[in-house]
Amino acid sequence: MRPDGAGPGLPEGKDRDLDRLLTMAARGDESAFASLYDQIAGPAYGLIRRVLRDPAQSEEVAQEVLLEVWRSASRFDPAKGTAATWIMTIAHRRAVDRVRSVTATAEREQRSTAALAPDDLDVADAVEATLERERVRRCLAGLTEIQRESITLAYYGGYSYSEVARLLGSALGTIKTRIRDGLIRLRDCLGVA
Repeated sequence: MRPDGAGPGLPEGKDRDLDRLLTMAARGDESAFASLYDQIAGPAYGLIRRVLRDPAQSEEVAQEVLLEVWRSASRFDPAKGTAATWIMTIAHRRAVDRVRSVTATAEREQRSTAALAPDDLDVADAVEATLERERVRRCLAGLTEIQRESITLAYYGGYSYSEVARLLGSALGTIKTRIRDGLIRLRDCLGVA
């Protein structure tokens, strides 16, 4: 309330009029509520706009507040304060609730995005790796038994060409040729340039 006795953003003398209108609205007088609405909607919107800063959200919250005023007008107690103060308190609380809600939603979405992103990447990577392994297996199956065995020992077993030659009981040159020919066929099968 301002020092001159008028409610928040209202001219002096309007408080008693608003108290009367709200009391009448509490008894279901729609024309009293319409008059109350005309007088309080602007100041309520202004207060909400200062809190929210977003015009669209401010309009939405202002409508919610005025609907709440209509529905709960019977709870207004003139002994505890003016109608303007009661309505503006509702408006301020609703605006602050909206800010908290928007902030909490943004934080939840940020946490959700941060939490899901690595999993999504892990899944995509796993699927891609599985598909690639399948392609390699299919292409390996297209090699001769000797080529497949030589390449498997050298590239999957970690053996050197000399060790592969010794394990398979073949000459080093023969193993190199088998591996080279097998790798060429693998390259062609996989479509690697």
